[in-house]
Amino acid sequence: MTRPESVNPLTMGLNRRDLLRLLGVGGAAAASAGLLAACGVGTGGGPAHQNGAGEVTGGFDWRKAAGTEISVLQTPHPYQVAFQPLLAEFTQLTGINVKADLVAEADYFTRLNTELASGAGNYDAFMTGAYFIWTYGPPGWMEDLKPWLSNTAATAADYDFEDIYPGLRKATSWDFQTGSPLGTGGQWAIPWGFETNVICYNKAEFDRRGIKPAESFDNFIQLATDLTDRANNRYGVAFRGSRSWATIHPGFMTQFTREGCADYTKDGGKLTAAMNSPKAVDFTRKWVALAKAAGPTSWTTYEYPNCTQDLGAGTAMMVYDADSATYPLNIKGNAAQAGNMAWHPGPAGPDGSYGTNLWTWSLAMNAASKKKLAAWLFIQWATGKQAQAKAVQTGQRGFADPTRESVFNGAFKQTLGKFPGYQDTFERVIQSTDIKFTPQKQFFKTTEDWAVALQDIYAGQDPKTRLDALATASSAAVNSV
Repeated sequence: MTRPESVNPLTMGLNRRDLLRLLGVGGAAAASAGLLAACGVGTGGGPAHQNGAGEVTGGFDWRKAAGTEISVLQTPHPYQVAFQPLLAEFTQLTGINVKADLVAEADYFTRLNTELASGAGNYDAFMTGAYFIWTYGPPGWMEDLKPWLSNTAATAADYDFEDIYPGLRKATSWDFQTGSPLGTGGQWAIPWGFETNVICYNKAEFDRRGIKPAESFDNFIQLATDLTDRANNRYGVAFRGSRSWATIHPGFMTQFTREGCADYTKDGGKLTAAMNSPKAVDFTRKWVALAKAAGPTSWTTYEYPNCTQDLGAGTAMMVYDADSATYPLNIKGNAAQAGNMAWHPGPAGPDGSYGTNLWTWSLAMNAASKKKLAAWLFIQWATGKQAQAKAVQTGQRGFADPTRESVFNGAFKQTLGKFPGYQDTFERVIQSTDIKFTPQKQFFKTTEDWAVALQDIYAGQDPKTRLDALATASSAAVNSV
């Protein structure tokens, strides 16, 4: 399962001149107003491009845009691979041809940022993660899809947007105001596939030892430590530790919030960083100690492929990361330990919480598109019940966790016979699965800084002192835009 790692979407692959050209000298998450106006995209005063939903009238018809060709920007991914064979069916249904340009993940967000900032509308729709909306939405680069959803001339009566899990719908909606919760403002993307962050473990080894997954964080630390045998190249739990925003959002943020911690508190119209609260300091100290005692020896370089590879090879006994990243490992031929995996929600919080942070790949429309109806029909089809069910059935080697409850309860459950605990785990956490971060426009900078702080604590710095410094810097950053 691929996903952006070690990526700042605004700086990756850009030299200083390119960065200044795209963002303006002081911009870390939004371009200067002059540059955006020159590009023909939105500024602080709102989008320069008119929402196209109001132009669609009459009854709904899948063939309203027949004869159109749209361009879609994507990165190679199991979701994209599962849907690629279905594009011919979309064309047959709608008369719309889809030109899908694939860009390697290492270059994807550089390319996407450049395309959106140009305002040229070369791509009509694109893949995006929810966190990236906090960067691409405020300048007016993304079409608000809420008017499209509410227009019966543009959206089929059986589309059933509410069938998409609530946490996902909320994750892709925000009003871009500091301190506002998700679920406010526009609907900037439609969730396409997603993942919860839970425990996958080597069930064969657990059964051999007669042990079960831990139900509390302290017991989890002890279990992982007991499973660690450095002399035989075996350790208890893999989780991310690289100097990346992506280190913070999976297992760390999930357990951080289960333990009663928060990243920020809101005071009036400002945010105050809270990752140095007493609870947060205690949790962070334990998390880093866990990495030292029972994590990979090169933890500070670890991203999710390293974690899943170690689990699949039998080197790691557990992984605390995305369920859909570990899902393919249990399929015969994909890993040495295939067939030995099982899933568990992970440690509950002291209050019994199974709150879980999510990631979702979603489909969005370029506000500068000149073929908006055709782009919306594509997004609507790809996120609809029938297409998702077929993708699950034909692409089940990678299309885990459909975004629709009806598809999970139908087609997807039929694929889970050899995945012990997967369904139970999913159903335990799904109602409390959403984005646990406070949305803010400096997300990538501040979470990367947070990952650096974890590494500094791992290297021996005092947790309280280091987190105090992080909180001071983060509070200043999030309130600066």
